[in-house]
Amino acid sequence: MNAWMLVFEGLDPAGEGLREALCTLGNGRFATRGATPDGESRVPGTYVAGCYDRLDSVVAGHTVTNEDIVNMPDWLPLTFATPGSEWFRPERAAPAAYRHELDLWHGVLVRALRWRDGEGRVTRVRQRRLVSMADPYLAALETTFTAENWSGPIRVRATLDGRVSNRSVARYRELRGDHLIGHATGSEDDLAWLTACTSCSHITVALAARIDADVPGARPPPASPGVTAARPSPGPDYVFSDHVLHLTRGEPATLTKIVALTTSRDPATHDPRSSALRHVRRAPRFDDLLARHAAAWEGLWRRAQLDVGGPRLSRIVHLHIFHLLQTLSPHTAELDAGVPARGLHGEAYRGHVFWDELFVQPWLSLRFPEIALGLLRYRWRRLPEARDAAREAGYDGAMFPWQSGSDGREETPTLHVNPMSGRWLPDHSRLQRHVGLAIAYNVWQHYLATGSMPSWCAELLLDIARFFASLAVPYGDRYEIRGVMGPDEYHDGYPGAAVPGLANNAYTNVMTVWLMIRARETASLVPGLEPEPAELARWDDISRRMRVDFHDGVISQFTGYADLLELDWSRYRGVRRLDRALEAGGDDVNRYKASKQADTLMLCYLLTGAELLGLLERLGYPVRPSLIPRTVAYYLDRTSHGSTLSAVVHAWVLARSNRSQSWRFFTEALYSDIKDVQGGTTPEGIHLGAMGGTLDLLQRCYLGLELRPDGFRLDPLLPGRLGVLSMPICYRGRQIFIDADHNEARVNGTACRTYTRGVAIMTGTGDLGRRIIHHRERLGLTREQVAEHADMSPGYLKYLEENPDMPDTGALFRLADALQTTVHELLGGDKDRPPGHGPAMANPTLEVLDREECLRLIEPGGIGRVAFYGSYGPTVLPVNYKMHHGAIVFRTAVGGSMDRDLRTGLEGVDIKIAFEIDQIDETNREGWSVLVQGPAHHVTPDEMGDVADADVTPWAGGERRLYIRIVPHQIMGHRIHCI
Repeated sequence: MNAWMLVFEGLDPAGEGLREALCTLGNGRFATRGATPDGESRVPGTYVAGCYDRLDSVVAGHTVTNEDIVNMPDWLPLTFATPGSEWFRPERAAPAAYRHELDLWHGVLVRALRWRDGEGRVTRVRQRRLVSMADPYLAALETTFTAENWSGPIRVRATLDGRVSNRSVARYRELRGDHLIGHATGSEDDLAWLTACTSCSHITVALAARIDADVPGARPPPASPGVTAARPSPGPDYVFSDHVLHLTRGEPATLTKIVALTTSRDPATHDPRSSALRHVRRAPRFDDLLARHAAAWEGLWRRAQLDVGGPRLSRIVHLHIFHLLQTLSPHTAELDAGVPARGLHGEAYRGHVFWDELFVQPWLSLRFPEIALGLLRYRWRRLPEARDAAREAGYDGAMFPWQSGSDGREETPTLHVNPMSGRWLPDHSRLQRHVGLAIAYNVWQHYLATGSMPSWCAELLLDIARFFASLAVPYGDRYEIRGVMGPDEYHDGYPGAAVPGLANNAYTNVMTVWLMIRARETASLVPGLEPEPAELARWDDISRRMRVDFHDGVISQFTGYADLLELDWSRYRGVRRLDRALEAGGDDVNRYKASKQADTLMLCYLLTGAELLGLLERLGYPVRPSLIPRTVAYYLDRTSHGSTLSAVVHAWVLARSNRSQSWRFFTEALYSDIKDVQGGTTPEGIHLGAMGGTLDLLQRCYLGLELRPDGFRLDPLLPGRLGVLSMPICYRGRQIFIDADHNEARVNGTACRTYTRGVAIMTGTGDLGRRIIHHRERLGLTREQVAEHADMSPGYLKYLEENPDMPDTGALFRLADALQTTVHELLGGDKDRPPGHGPAMANPTLEVLDREECLRLIEPGGIGRVAFYGSYGPTVLPVNYKMHHGAIVFRTAVGGSMDRDLRTGLEGVDIKIAFEIDQIDETNREGWSVLVQGPAHHVTPDEMGDVADADVTPWAGGERRLYIRIVPHQIMGHRIHCI
């Protein structure tokens, strides 16, 4: 089994929806379902992150407004026909061979088929599809035809189709889905284009397509009705072009469709149509596009590495990482987008943002902290809306919605349909106020992972704390929170009550206590945001007097839970959605001790056992260690697991008390989408929270990784079938490799259980990985043999060989000893000293370079040195730079010392600075240097479009969002070489 390949053999129209969802390709900006380009049963879907629209529908006599992520025009359609045949449709053609392969490593979907037409002509077709991770505006479909037993013309029709709507979720079909209006189509220089606009949000979307044919003899067909000889043929809401490829028996012929998708929400865009045309016009041919795309994916996989051993398990882990990064990539970090519960893979939950980020962001914070920070910005940008919502409800602070979309207002519908009864019922799930606790938890986890608490993150956490503090009302000697729902989702009120909502949901109350403590700590981290002493005192009081109910020696899910009826579970064995089954039978799940998913047990998911017991003791409740296992067992017996997240949480909470049962839940969560365990939900979109949750289970739960303000702790307890677990993490700006087995945990190759901030990691220059490989091969040793001698895992040694990283001092000395060399030699000898030692070459020549040669030398970009007169005198600093449209571009921190020192304070007046680039060949004692002088221009937000594609990345990391551009006024250079 290939751990990087997901294969679907044969044509299964009934299973196409599941395959389409699992074969979705995306880049964090947009994604396209794995629908075939030519099938009759296909459910096309292309979704752009953050692009929503509202429509009114009449349901059960009520007008309801729903906001949906919009199904964008379909760029995929492409079909073909042999002479005298109809256009190919796989359902009609019954191909002899039919196979889909999803290549996870390269991010490519391959379809291969073999088809015999009515005249006995046999044709092989192979298609490769990508949504570019390198250029987030581009996608491509390459189709290669091979005539096995014939020669002649084959017709190919490529279409951009705007005749789409939101119709992929059956239970939503009573609601309107006609979001796209105002279609326009046309062509320009043989490029087809299509535009449309969303009905209410007025977002314009544009597609532009280019057709490349890689065979001699490719030509447009002769003029015929509905076909233009040399140009695409536009319809009112679609545009197509017909092409003829002349096939020669046994010789492949290829036609490629390259597409650009743009919207009016894009930066640096005058209008979507012209932008799409420019993008597709300058796009490279397919092979180059694929190479860049694959290189981008390779970079992501290096950061996302998670080795678990065994191809079967590894394949599912890779699939989860793949879909997570297709939805939330580094491109997403620059967008205004949250965590859609079903990814960008379908229309379930209308593309809304719930609390699933709670299961996704902790993994991202330790792998891709810039993405996690971007997701927190999505919430922060909606802080004013959340403040308004709290104020209108009579509370302080910020009340975030249970379902969020475009602008942060509450998008939870007031009605929902029970597909088992067909009845539309009131939807009270907006009472799940705990979504704010998830946001605050992620802010704190990001701080623990990165050591950074930006003021706006602190503002977010503090305003959420203010909301929950105002939600907590004194009753007697305790604070209570009433009128809410917990994560369970079955219980939205008391049986027979006229008003929905529950009192003292344990998860909400205990996590509020946690939040009050974290808010006080956060206030001390960020000067200028300190609350008034009275507010701090109230937070402290709430954290000591919050009410939590208990019954039968366990934590009660809410006040009154003990009075509910026990359910006859034997009647509902295997039923996951008890709420629907009971309602269809005239009953109400509110009457029973039955949960859809973990509720009280979420406390054991987010908090360690010591933390939870400590909070209860702080509240003055006498607790024993047996409280947690009793509570876990009690609710496990009363949960129907009607959500994929339920398996994730239960695998976590059982990890240390029942390893075999934890493994069973873990594998259920792993396979929940690929096997569609919820019975038809995955075709509507993958479950992103469950996918992220399984990765976090491996990273934090089974590894026992606990982040603390002063470092982190490891306490691994791997399930018996897991074997070795290894991964790199990015902790507080440092790349750290962790691996563990059933005996010990290792950090950077050294056995240890704790890592403290400030622990020195030996640094050096040169290619350590290549030197390790060189010495290992010199000695004829395998990786396993070297690892054994160096007392480190083979996985960590492999990581060092393949990644630019450095082990700690002890590991480095053991590694040098195992390789029979020295640390000095392993680090590259004297490469840490500045270049220039040793005598000059014989007969050196100093050559003056002309302007053109200077520009040629610096064109590739790299490291340069900025020279200017700073606050403390003459200053020279190294920066990463790129040449962009003839100018030098680099990035620095907004408000940093360089930003301040390079400003004149006068509008339109720039400081003239120097910029030096050089290259030194110490071995040959040769080199060159170029000096550029020109004004240092601060790129304004309005000018960002001019540098947005410069692709300059500072090695120093951090938030360096200010672009500085130097247009060369003077340029000079010299080269030293031998005659």
